[in-house]
Amino acid sequence: MLRCEVHKVHDISPDVTGMVADTPGFWNTKNLADMTGAEWEALCDGCGRCCLNKLEDEESGMMFYTSVACHLLDTRSCRCRKYPARESLVPDCLTLRPDMLAQIVWLPASCAYRRLAEGRPLEWWHPLVSGDPDTVHQAGISVRGRAISETGIRPDQMEDYLISWIDF
Repeated sequence: MLRCEVHKVHDISPDVTGMVADTPGFWNTKNLADMTGAEWEALCDGCGRCCLNKLEDEESGMMFYTSVACHLLDTRSCRCRKYPARESLVPDCLTLRPDMLAQIVWLPASCAYRRLAEGRPLEWWHPLVSGDPDTVHQAGISVRGRAISETGIRPDQMEDYLISWIDF
């Protein structure tokens, strides 16, 4: 039986890629723990995948993504509508930190934070690589057009929204 074990990460800040334009390639030369706040925030590719509700199988511990997004996620822009106040508005919202990455096994394989923590490079569609915040959407990585708000969705309905297009 699946239980609604909601895990949300909101590192979906307003677009900050311009804030780090003076340090191109910082993600290739800096350790995650040594990045400035602006650099850390700029790593978010704006896909919105981490803002999707997840379910955990009580018996196996396996995690499953749903297409149901946090009510704060703007499913068009894939950005948080209330980023500064998100933790007070969504009690189970997590703010990613470098020391948490090893424990958060449900981040998608495409996530820049996870990729860099695992020693993998950013993908071509990442806005820091492409220079264009829309490439994450053009590449089909974001939840744009595939996610719905959790508003009006009951926990017992979550299994109806399981998806398979996100790899762990």
